[in-house]
Amino acid sequence: MDIVFNGFKVGIILAFLIGPVFFTIIQTSIEHGFWKGVLVALGVSLSDVGYVAICYFGLFQFLSEPKWRSTMAYVGGVILILFGLHHLLIKSRRAVQNVTVASETSGFKYFVKGFIINGITPMVLIFWIGTVSVATIDFGYHRGFQLFWFFTALLATVLATDILKAYLAGKLRTLITQRFLMIVNVVVGICLLVFGVKLLLMGNSGIIG
Repeated sequence: MDIVFNGFKVGIILAFLIGPVFFTIIQTSIEHGFWKGVLVALGVSLSDVGYVAICYFGLFQFLSEPKWRSTMAYVGGVILILFGLHHLLIKSRRAVQNVTVASETSGFKYFVKGFIINGITPMVLIFWIGTVSVATIDFGYHRGFQLFWFFTALLATVLATDILKAYLAGKLRTLITQRFLMIVNVVVGICLLVFGVKLLLMGNSGIIG
């Protein structure tokens, strides 16, 4: 249950990262209905699964080596700190921007749209590298089943919240003000900074076994 709860916590943080995906789900649901928004969310989720697989299997061969685990702690910590500072110092001050959603009628195109919008964002892959570092070094999940349940809980949480965004799209439209975005970005930024600093401290102290 601790593994699932940790996945849920990280998933909540990821769910509130406000970017193109967030606005695309909201606006698609408003303009074309709830189920079209769900299809966008499913496309995003599949893209995230692919990124997790790429990050994990790309780093798996290094996870058992203390030297590489220490390096991962530093790299992951720096990535998360930079993301945190970006949300605190830049995104919290950025004006609300609308995302233009095309008027496709085919449901499959909405699924592809979610997959592509999430997949072509370079920062998504970098963020997932940081998340794998958190899972393996901070939480200490080394075994396959531990990581499976952690990322299952994480990705399920993100998908569930994306579907909830689609369902509440009409109400969320009135909530997406500059003040709302500032508060969300500040909270997310602080959470990412905490994870990042903790990884750096663990790498520095050598407590990564």
